Amino acid sequence: MSPTDSPAARLQALFEGHRLTPTQRRIAHSMVRRASDVPFLSSVELAELAGVSQPSVTRFAVALGFDGYPALRRHLREVAPADRPAADAASYNEYQQAVEAEIENLRHLAAALADPRPVERAGRVLAASRPLPVLGLRAAASQAYGFAYFAAKVHPDVRLLDEGGTMIQDRIDAAVRAGASALLCFALPRHPREVVDSLAHARGAGLTVVTVADSAFAPVAKVSDLLLPAPVGTGLAFDTACAPMLLGRVLLEAMADGLPDAQARLEEFDARAAARGLFVE
Repeated sequence: MSPTDSPAARLQALFEGHRLTPTQRRIAHSMVRRASDVPFLSSVELAELAGVSQPSVTRFAVALGFDGYPALRRHLREVAPADRPAADAASYNEYQQAVEAEIENLRHLAAALADPRPVERAGRVLAASRPLPVLGLRAAASQAYGFAYFAAKVHPDVRLLDEGGTMIQDRIDAAVRAGASALLCFALPRHPREVVDSLAHARGAGLTVVTVADSAFAPVAKVSDLLLPAPVGTGLAFDTACAPMLLGRVLLEAMADGLPDAQARLEEFDARAAARGLFVE
């Protein structure tokens, strides 16, 4: 499946070039997150999914150039895959359905990575930054920590920003004074206002902001220079983030490719670890 074949990519292409209101961006964001199901939802169901009114859904369809929501849904069904995966999912319990949904999210990510240029560009940007601040708050804190943990093995100066508060912008300023040229952010729903404010501050300070987010329509998109989307699972009480985590590892690989001494650093770490007996073999 190519990037343009995935339901999420088709929806994003449909929204491109339209000036959407914040409410309409919220609807678009919800549609991308549930791209496979959207062609089969009523306007009321879509409104509930996005947390907006039913008339807002109608106005959204008109803003996209359709006569109303029924016309938009007909269009979506015409471009949707012939077989709806949910038909087979009926025999799965809720836990299996959550796993199947994550597998589908990973398929969407694989399709998007058919064009490796955005990730490769982001990797070069991050590799060139000394130091490299990595931001992730609340639900995204574990993603930022995981990236920073491995990145520190190949990058000379990684600075994890995983706790909010009044000092976070001070720490961004300190990174800029130390020579940072870029900042990596992991942003997952629900999106803290503090993350948006921090990214705006980082851009104002001259940093190039690279963001891994759950959607190209996430609130952080407007304050990011390079946004790499990876969908999250919404089938359980708390979102699951297998695709963003994997995209973070892919980005880590791309960054390592831009660091000429990455392999030497890894070998040095392995030698030290063996000498100290860090790991049980």
